[in-house]
Amino acid sequence: MNCARAVAACCLWRLRTGRLQPLSAYGRRISVRFCSSGMTLDNINREAVDRIIRVDHAGEYGANRIYAGQMAVLGRTSVGPVIQKMWDQEKDHLKKFNELMVAFRVRPTILMPFWNVVGFALGAGTALLGKEGAMACTVAVEESIAHHYNNQIRTLMEKEPEKYEELLQVIRKFRDEELEHHDIGLEHDAELAPAYTVLKSVIQAGCRVAIYLSERL
Repeated sequence: MNCARAVAACCLWRLRTGRLQPLSAYGRRISVRFCSSGMTLDNINREAVDRIIRVDHAGEYGANRIYAGQMAVLGRTSVGPVIQKMWDQEKDHLKKFNELMVAFRVRPTILMPFWNVVGFALGAGTALLGKEGAMACTVAVEESIAHHYNNQIRTLMEKEPEKYEELLQVIRKFRDEELEHHDIGLEHDAELAPAYTVLKSVIQAGCRVAIYLSERL
């Protein structure tokens, strides 16, 4: 009973002082402050951060759907474990951006259902060309994402980098892992895919459109 009263008193105090913390989708309290940089909802450029988190969340979601499509076709082949390892890293990326979406109250792009279908179709479609086709897709997409992350890093560095240090660390880490996936694709014969140059160019053009739309919608 004493414990219950203490909890109730604490909740009442929070209500009176207005110090309510946001809840995650699972009902747990989350912090909207990055630990060392002091990055909070009040002291950041909300428009810039909203766009960064929204588009990166969409990108990682799309990458997950691409790898899901590739695994549906090639999961039981010799290259399956390689694809699965890259997919596991993308799952971690998406989990992190899901947390940031809640912490900074960023709405997802309205195009999520579209990226769900298109991502899977792209992954499965290129995998039907064989291992080389799947890896060509990986090279094209991961190169585009790494370039996009580099642009975001430059944007944040031009503002107040000390204020965005933790977000910069997340983006840099994910950028480096995307480049690892890019190199894995090249090591697994991506350049031997049918019409590699054309395929890569078309996929990257699609990535640029997806980035542009997901930032804004």
